[in-house]
Order: sequence, then C-alpha cells, then structure tokens
Amino acid sequence: MKIPRSTLEQWQVLQAIVDCGGYAQAADALHRSQSSVSYMVARLQEQLGVELLEIDGRRARLTKNGEALLQRARRLLDDAFQLEEFARSLNDGWESELRFAVDSLFPSELLVRILREFEPLARHTLVNLAETILSESEDVLREKRADIVIANYVPAGFLGDALLDIEFVAVAHPDHPLHGLGRPLNEDDLNRHLHIVVRDAGVLNPRDYGWLNSTQRWTVTSPATRSEMVKAGLGYAWMATHKIAGELERGELKALPLRTGQKRKLTLSLIIANTERPGPAACQLVQIIRSVIACHCKDKGGGCPAI
Repeated sequence: MKIPRSTLEQWQVLQAIVDCGGYAQAADALHRSQSSVSYMVARLQEQLGVELLEIDGRRARLTKNGEALLQRARRLLDDAFQLEEFARSLNDGWESELRFAVDSLFPSELLVRILREFEPLARHTLVNLAETILSESEDVLREKRADIVIANYVPAGFLGDALLDIEFVAVAHPDHPLHGLGRPLNEDDLNRHLHIVVRDAGVLNPRDYGWLNSTQRWTVTSPATRSEMVKAGLGYAWMATHKIAGELERGELKALPLRTGQKRKLTLSLIIANTERPGPAACQLVQIIRSVIACHCKDKGGGCPAI
C-alpha cells in the first residue's frame, strides 16, 4: 500500500506562508519558529521534486506549479478539518444519518424552510428524505424506516402532535359537465362522473378515506399526474387547496358547487419514532419543525390553521 510522501501539516504550512504573506508571518500564525517553517516547505519541495515558492522582494510567491498544487491541497485540508468535526459530532452522539418521512400533502414551502434551518446544524448528517402517500407513513414507522415522520394520522402505538390542518376542495376543469349543470351538486351528481384519486402507497394497513368510494374511479400513483388529468377535463378530484392555489387563481381548475360538505380537512401530525432515545439531530429537527409551524400559525392568526 502506498503512503503519501507529503503530509497535511506541510501543506498547511505552505498555505499559511501564502495567506499570511511570508515565512515570518506564517511562523507567528502557526506558533512555530521561522526555521521550522522554512524547513518544512523546503522538505516538501524536495519530496515532490517541484519548486513551489519563489521570493519576490520580501514576499514569498507561489510558482505556477505551486498554485495548482496548493489549490488541491486546500481542498484536502478542508476535508481533513471536516472529518475531524464529523468525528467530534459522532463522539457527542450526533447521528450520522437521519431518516425523515413527510406526507406528500405537507406544504413544500414549509418543508424547504425546515430543511434550510436544519442544514447548518447537520453538516455531517446524511438526511434521507422520503415522501409518503396516505397510509404509507404507518408503514415506515412500523418497519422502522424513519426517525421523524409527518403523517396524516397517528397509528396505534405511537404518539404524535398535531401540526396543520390540510383543507381539501372538490375541483374540475371549468368546462367539465358538472359545472355545466348550473346548480348545487349532490352526491348522486358526483357518482355519475369520473373521480380521479391517488393510490394509497401503504401496504400494511390501507385506510378508507371516505371519498375513495366512487364507483366511477380511476386511480393513479402520482399526485402530479392526477392534477394534469383533472386540468385536462378527464374527471374531478378532491385536492389540497394549497397545492392548487395557482390553478384556481388562473382558472385552470374550478371548485365544484357542492350543496353540502364543500370542504374537507385532514390533520398532519409530527411523530417521533423512538421517543425514549431520540438523537441530537432528531431533537434539533423536531425543534425546528415546531418552530417553523409556530411561526406559520402566528402569521395565519394563531391556532392550527387549515392550509
């Protein structure tokens, strides 16, 4: 096995000479004698067989070869410092990986805010983010595939805190025949037309969400595909209001004038898979989730608002 001739310490000395402006300044910054600094650079050049520095007046200046080599060495030094920071974080009990499962109904803008705040605190943690659909969140909990879960219900045996109420409306293309009836719609009206739903991705305990009972029903696996189908006029669907706000505003979709039950709600909850021994990274993420949601609720006027 080959062992490098040069050391990180030698490259750090070279970097200090360049950044500080000379041998004496580098010696002061590194708390070394000037002779030891000079020796380490001379030894480095001898080992590499490449001239790294040249003296320009009283200032040491990199040669072209020195510039190219130091550029790569800086990355090595950064990697070494990050490796040491990673070791310290592991020693403190910080998780090397954090598995975060989020229901697909959770607002994307809030998820991005959460991750943006978490990222500087978890530079050495690999985050595995999974989006779940309907009862799939229970699967990841029971199969121990997630540490933190935002789910549309709390399965038996787990504890959760309510975060947000997601509001649903029944929508269709403005030219859909249901809108052409020109009157408030009842359940029989809906049953006469194609209902487009998203398949429950869970397999352990699929749930009946009530509005999936239409006899004329097409099922898709992607919420985005369902949205495109509804916008194309193929059928109607119950969709989260915040996910289609733009389509409603642009007139691509229109809420159906239901006689009763025009809106439905589903509560998203925060679940910690291992409440007895959550790691530091998990605790930080939970704290950030609660903080971001609290700020959102405050902006919306308090409580646990519907989105």
